[in-house]
Amino acid sequence: MQVHAAADGGLARVRLPGGRLPVPALAVLRAAAADLGDPALELTSRGNVQIRGLRPDASPELAARLTAAGLLPSDTHERVRNIIASPLSGRDGLGELDVRPVVAAFDAGLCADPALAALPGRFLVTIDDGRGDVSPLGGDVGLHGDRLLLAGLPTAGRGGDNPAELLLRASRAFLDERAAQGGTAWRLAELTDGPARVAARLGFAPGTDVDQFVGSPGPAVGRAPQVGGLVALTVVVPLGLLTPEQSAALVAAAPGEIIVTPWRTVVVPDVPVEEAGRLESLLTTAGLGTDPATPWAGVTACAGRPGCAKALADVRADARAAVLSGLDHALPVHWVGCERRCGAPKGRHVEMLATADGYRVLS
Repeated sequence: MQVHAAADGGLARVRLPGGRLPVPALAVLRAAAADLGDPALELTSRGNVQIRGLRPDASPELAARLTAAGLLPSDTHERVRNIIASPLSGRDGLGELDVRPVVAAFDAGLCADPALAALPGRFLVTIDDGRGDVSPLGGDVGLHGDRLLLAGLPTAGRGGDNPAELLLRASRAFLDERAAQGGTAWRLAELTDGPARVAARLGFAPGTDVDQFVGSPGPAVGRAPQVGGLVALTVVVPLGLLTPEQSAALVAAAPGEIIVTPWRTVVVPDVPVEEAGRLESLLTTAGLGTDPATPWAGVTACAGRPGCAKALADVRADARAAVLSGLDHALPVHWVGCERRCGAPKGRHVEMLATADGYRVLS
């Protein structure tokens, strides 16, 4: 497991393809964070989880625990398993197809192909069931329904009976074009005429800028009806930091799994209607936002001080103070500690940028 050095200790990122996290694995993550580092779990803008503040000797123990929980299926491909999918696909009756099997098949095929271990760590795959929630998030390769996207642009490619194989072919074509252009690009869009050239390698016509999808910002906070008479509960995790109390509440509340989204929310699916009120109360008591009117919705922040040596402020503390004092915002608000702007959401938002002289407000 690759652990990165941060100002507050080691940082480990745990990839969750499609954001899916079984309750037993969440319990393992919760215990590992408490035993080996900072007990709060950090949600990322790619629907993954990070553990911060790891001790220098913690990496082998953490890797062993995560491997036993099924969270590290590949020693060689872990850093390239960056897969975002429509969180409610196959559950709420919307979308063109259930993408959960596509995510599983692509992840398995990715880990089985030694060549794909060479993908850059920033390479992102988006698998959208056609509702338009994750297609706008800037994937390198992706599906919108069964239509192939390259750098967010639709092509003439169709997934047909094996959409996962089309994504694998597109990922290999990216590597081939990347090698032809010098082998240094992190993202498909960084290649010269990247979408067109990768599409040509696959035998498809490229898309154009006017074909870009404008979709929804993920599941709305609160209850969503599922097929079969169940409901899904979407809750806001304030500033993307899942405290031990909150993770314990999710372990107690979720019937089988949770889904971590790219919007710093968590979905608890498959909840019986008669249990929904009790579980909402449990999650609210733990400090999670269950009401669509929660002031935490759309407020995010980078790590800031003390976790990041480049940060000029403790942006999470400042963001928390602003929310608690009645921050009013029509657009998402993202607080950042330096010009790198880590974790910024896609689309229009207000940016609170820390400087040596205080915050600069940008929109």
